Amino acid sequence: MAKLLELYFNAEYGPEKIVVREPDESLDPATIKAAMEQIIAANVFAKRNGLLVSPKSARYVDRSVQDIEF
Repeated sequence: MAKLLELYFNAEYGPEKIVVREPDESLDPATIKAAMEQIIAANVFAKRNGLLVSPKSARYVDRSVQDIEF
């Protein structure tokens, strides 16, 4: 099973998403939002929709993969 943390941002020209693999699941919403604000302040991600402007939302995603053997 794979766990992801999806961070959604408002960018200059539309929404953007950054995905974190195998995140710390004990993070509270305030910590996640603070980290998103630090990402924006660092201004290191220029995505297809421009620079990140503000946090929009975040969510944990569980993905289960089952190999099929023949």
